[in-house]
Amino acid sequence: MSSVAEKLAKKSTRKTTSKQVRLKLVYVDFWSSVKLSFLVAVCLAIVTIVATFLTYTVLVQTEVLTSVDELYATVAGESADLAAILSIGNVMGFAVVVAVLNLVVITALGAIYAVLYNLSVKITGGLLVGFTNN
Repeated sequence: MSSVAEKLAKKSTRKTTSKQVRLKLVYVDFWSSVKLSFLVAVCLAIVTIVATFLTYTVLVQTEVLTSVDELYATVAGESADLAAILSIGNVMGFAVVVAVLNLVVITALGAIYAVLYNLSVKITGGLLVGFTNN
């Protein structure tokens, strides 16, 4: 016996029957996979936008961007203005574009996954999943 729980289970007078079921996953519905991957992509897009805003806010409040702007001005010359390029509008616009592109790519990958899995099931026979009732 390796654990106390197994020893107590042996001492129990009541016999429990555990039924085990083995199922094969032989089909992934295309539209369900697309909908689920779209919802995951929407969540990731929201996280991307919020994380970008929070990161930008922290960098502005700690004056890291002004230090980088001053360093950039000394290296590139006095005519360079990095603060105008890294404004809140530009940064958040870029974050929205990245979030929309991720939304499209993740949704397409979910659809491709469903198609590839359904094609590979014909060769491999599917994924065997076991369930037990304790």
